[in-house]
Amino acid sequence: MSTTTLMHAPLLQEVESVTLPETDGVPLETPWHRKNINLLCSSLQQHWRHRRDYFVGGNICVYYSLEQARNRDFLGPDVFVVQGVDLHQPRRVWATWLEGNRGPDVAIELLSDSTADYDLTDKKDLYEQTLRTPEYFCYDPDTHELRGWRLDARRRYQQIEPAANGRLWSEELQLWLGSWDGEYDSLTSTWLRWFNNDGEVCMYDAEVSAARADIEARRANAEAERANAEMDRANAEAERAEAESERAARAEAELGRLKQLLAAQGVATDR
Repeated sequence: MSTTTLMHAPLLQEVESVTLPETDGVPLETPWHRKNINLLCSSLQQHWRHRRDYFVGGNICVYYSLEQARNRDFLGPDVFVVQGVDLHQPRRVWATWLEGNRGPDVAIELLSDSTADYDLTDKKDLYEQTLRTPEYFCYDPDTHELRGWRLDARRRYQQIEPAANGRLWSEELQLWLGSWDGEYDSLTSTWLRWFNNDGEVCMYDAEVSAARADIEARRANAEAERANAEMDRANAEAERAEAESERAARAEAELGRLKQLLAAQGVATDR
């Protein structure tokens, strides 16, 4: 049963009368921002492909109160993750009162010149003091600086200390966040990506397919090399056998010649 059905009738009517816009109408700052949002979402989905108890959203509106919804006070995390919810529940926005009052467990903002100040101050305070988001990360694509905060026992944000390689550990997701240089969606750049506990990058679908294809190609090459080696060994054996046969034939011919020579001299041979 949904949270909405448990509300008293007046409140239920109020909830149903409030429309929830799906976007604030502001486009993403750059193609890089759009691509990195997709990369973070798709690679987490691939990493958690066997799970059905989470939701990962990219640039969709989060609503945490009716007042916020009525005032069109938009909150659209670049990426956010909620665990313990139905993966297959259709959602075009995230409304906490429709989700058992669950808000993001992790929120990520990709900074830009127009958003950096807000993301690092008022928005950070909103995640900390209103949504109580356990972990909040900000990444600057220009400087490649990654910062993160985690709620402490007093429910206040404390900065997460980076590892030696600059990555930050997410206790909530049991994954690392860090920068990665390479090509994604036809764009070569430095990207913010997930890494597993062993430090290996969490791949998205196309990378998994490419890795599988590479493994298959390498396996096929190895099989071909083994087959060629077997053929070379067989050919070598055949050549050795032929050489032995030729040597035996020459030896027999020489033996016959010597017998004939001795016979011509009147020397008897018993073989």
